[in-house]
Amino acid sequence: MSRIGNSPITIPEGVNIELNDDLINISGVKGLQSCSIHPNIKVEVKENNILLDRIDNTSLSRSLHGTTRQILNNMVIGVSVGFEKELEIVGVGYQASLEGNRLRLQIGYSHDIYFDFPDGVSITAERTIIKVNGIDKQLVGSVAAKIRSFRKPEPYKGKGIRYKDEYIRIKQGKTVGE
Repeated sequence: MSRIGNSPITIPEGVNIELNDDLINISGVKGLQSCSIHPNIKVEVKENNILLDRIDNTSLSRSLHGTTRQILNNMVIGVSVGFEKELEIVGVGYQASLEGNRLRLQIGYSHDIYFDFPDGVSITAERTIIKVNGIDKQLVGSVAAKIRSFRKPEPYKGKGIRYKDEYIRIKQGKTVGE
């Protein structure tokens, strides 16, 4: 029995839900998101709550129950509060700046790296801190992961781009044998 799928989603103030046959539109202060619902999942809105139920107990329905609930919950949070990922750049001379709709990264290569970020995401850069904001949790996470992939933190000095609270295990360098 799904524990996550059975818990209701509370609708905060200022969020509107439109439920059509297999499409749900969630709009709020930050924007609008829509999602199609699988036919095995029933969605209903009651008293500032979104309730999900499955039509049968097949493996597919059980797997979709909790997943659909979390996707809808992330949409509600996204249109009301939004999501943010924070990255930090570690290294001498490593820095980031914005040039219009492009992120310019100087991270130790012979050339600068330019990253054109997609619509639905806003990025702010303050030399060594990069903040990725948006209403779509999946898009914010994938953009942050793409920026991190340009220079992953290396294990000997810890230089590179990392998430704000990420812990990097530093390895000991080679020692001279006696």
